Amino acid sequence: MKLFRYQSGEEVRVGDKITFHGEPGEVEFVVTEKTGDPAMDWYIQEYPGGGIMIKAKNFGSTFMTETDEEEDLILVSRSSESSVQPG
Repeated sequence: MKLFRYQSGEEVRVGDKITFHGEPGEVEFVVTEKTGDPAMDWYIQEYPGGGIMIKAKNFGSTFMTETDEEEDLILVSRSSESSVQPG
């Protein structure tokens, strides 16, 4: 299973509080393989290797893949519920 990481090297997890281009946000989901959920599996079909969905103020929801080397995505803190989401 592929792990997505911040520039700092820390693993991206669901529920992480982040900043994206200086705007506050949160990681909504991480998808790296088919899960059986048609909505999540669509991302794997369209973006082999998967990616992460973030929601940031003034940007809305943004899906990022492993080819999106985004230095402006910064981990601020982990939620107490933050975890690795299957798939």
